[in-house]
Formats: sequence, structure tokens, C-alpha cells
Amino acid sequence: KELIENSLDAASSQIIVEILNGGLDLVKVVDNGTGMESAELGLAFQRHATSKLGSDEDLDRVYTLGFRGEALPSIAAVSQIEVCTREREVNEGWAMTLDWGRIMSQGPRGCPPGTSISISNLFQNVPARRKFLKSNMAEVGRIKEVICRYAMINPRVGFQLSVDGRKVIQSSGGGESQEAIAVVFGVDVARTLMEVSPECSGGVYTLRGYISPPSLHRSNRRHIIFFVNGRWVRSRMLSVALEEAYHGLLPQGRYPLAVLDINVPYEDVDVNVHPAKQEVRFRSDRQVFVTVQRAVRN
Repeated sequence: KELIENSLDAASSQIIVEILNGGLDLVKVVDNGTGMESAELGLAFQRHATSKLGSDEDLDRVYTLGFRGEALPSIAAVSQIEVCTREREVNEGWAMTLDWGRIMSQGPRGCPPGTSISISNLFQNVPARRKFLKSNMAEVGRIKEVICRYAMINPRVGFQLSVDGRKVIQSSGGGESQEAIAVVFGVDVARTLMEVSPECSGGVYTLRGYISPPSLHRSNRRHIIFFVNGRWVRSRMLSVALEEAYHGLLPQGRYPLAVLDINVPYEDVDVNVHPAKQEVRFRSDRQVFVTVQRAVRN
């Protein structure tokens, strides 16, 4: 999740993910984004280091997906890493290898523009943590969930996931939202969904995305997906607002399908209240609730 968010922050138009053995043997993420300066690559694996905050004031209006400066050093501490990165305007890339958080080698290397990170032997030096991982199928399911979510909300980015050499997810990045949603929900469902445009909101906060007509529903909330300023989040409050908009339109115990992104001023949302950044706190819950309910109802 952290690596994909970094790739999106780097303005990538293609993100390729490869995993082996549920991610234990290998997690590889390759993008064609802006890349990193060679001098900054080592700093990226230091704790509390980030290039995504330019000033203290940026802490009050975080507009990037990954920003905490903890993900890369945390990953490096429990794995062996090989990374190669190249900025688009330079002719040569820079590569680095790390073992369990220690830099083992670094130097120039030829590579395409963007960044490639290969994470091997995850938790091999922490056997207790490795022992309590879920099954390979469960871990692959979590990875697929993250990629599917971000593929749906970023239709201009092509996503590809390969599991043990078999391609399981492929989105074109052609820019059509319903085409990206079809990769996850299926073509027939995607064609049935109705668009929610920002004009439906009628306020400072706006909502965009797709929802199902009352004739299409499910027995659980697994197909209700929310984003805040492009960040995938979980929110009981947002789900309630959505469901209330469908009040009287669905059979009891049935739930709509939705892929919705609520856009709020960056200073009106705190994205650093959850360790995995999957929950956010709004300055005005009421205003957000009304925005979702009104836009979906409209």
C-alpha cells in the first residue's frame, strides 16, 4: 500500500506489482514516475525523513498520499531490498541494496525513468512476525484489494499485478472511469452504474464517482468504497450517509454499490489519525455527511 501510494505521488502512469509466495519471497513495485535524486535515495530509508513536506504549514494541509517518512525504513528493517531509480531528465539511474535496514551497496546503474523496488525475504529476521502472517491466499487478497481500489479511482494509471508469475489484474490506464471499475466489478455491473458528478453536491465539498441504481444491490457492504481526496479510507459515517440516501429504495438488509471520492479542502481533513492512514478525521462531520447524502440522492 505504501509503495503504491508513493508511485501515485510520483505522477506515475504505469504501476506494475509482482509478488511471489504471498509476498514473503518477493514484493516488487515498478513505476514510471518522477524518480528520486541519487543523493536523496539513502535519505529515503532513514526514519522521519520525507521529501513530501516543504514547510511546517504543510502538516496542516497534507495533499500527498504517503508522507510520514516511516514506511520505507520500516520495510527495510525486516527485509532485503534492491531499489533502482532514475529521474526523467537524467541519463543514468542510481541503485542501492539494503539488508535488514543496513545499506550494503550503492552506485550508478542504467534503468528506465521511474523507480523499481524489490523486497525479498520479508520478516525472515523476525520469525515470530512471519509465523503469524495469514495464509498466502489471504495476503494475496489484501494486496489485490489495495490495487483494485486505487485502480478504480485512478483511471489514467495503468495497474498490473502478477502473482507467482500469473497476471491477475490489468487496467489499461486509458482514462475511462467505468473501464477501470469494470476490472474490479465486471463489465456488466460497470455499465449499470450511475455517475455522481460534482454538480450533484451543491456545496463547498464535492462528490464524484459512481453508484448503483436501486435495482442493483448486494447482501453486504464490501462493494461500498470511499476515497477522500483520492485516498482510500474506511468510514462508518460515510457508509451511513450513503445508505440513508437510498432509504426506502432498497429491500431490507441489502446495500448499494458505490465508488465515491469526496473532495474537501486539505486543511479540513486530518489524514494522520490512523497508523495505516485508513481512517481520517473531518473538521465538519456534519457537512461531509450532508454532502454525501445530498449528492447520492440527487
